[in-house]
Amino acid sequence: MNKQEEMLINTLGWILYGNFLMTILGYYYVFKHRKLIGFQLGMNISTIVGGMGAITSGILLIYQYPFQFIWITIISALIGIILGTVFGGMFDYQTLLTGYGNGMMMGLMAPMIGASANNSLLFIGLIEVIFGISFILLVLAVRNS
Repeated sequence: MNKQEEMLINTLGWILYGNFLMTILGYYYVFKHRKLIGFQLGMNISTIVGGMGAITSGILLIYQYPFQFIWITIISALIGIILGTVFGGMFDYQTLLTGYGNGMMMGLMAPMIGASANNSLLFIGLIEVIFGISFILLVLAVRNS
């Protein structure tokens, strides 16, 4: 492995760490305002967070460990399930199930999408921009509820 590939793998690890930090901060923000949020917005929150958490983690992990497809699929599905369930569990059981199902499906699809993208940095940039915009919209939606 040359120096450039090693630097890319380290950068992807830091991006994944930043995504989890943003998700934790988003959880605390939503938890603080959960009594003001209706079930429809709660359903959208659990879907967005579970799905985007699963897809970003699956793509970043498959870029870091391209030959560990089965383990990356399991890990990204679990991440999506956990995030969707935790965010959905703040509201009601229907929202919990929606977050669970969406997180699972996105987690199962994410490594396939990442493997077919062929280590494209443009694709990672696009996914990270979408992830960031999703959290900005989440904060704005919670604030306006």
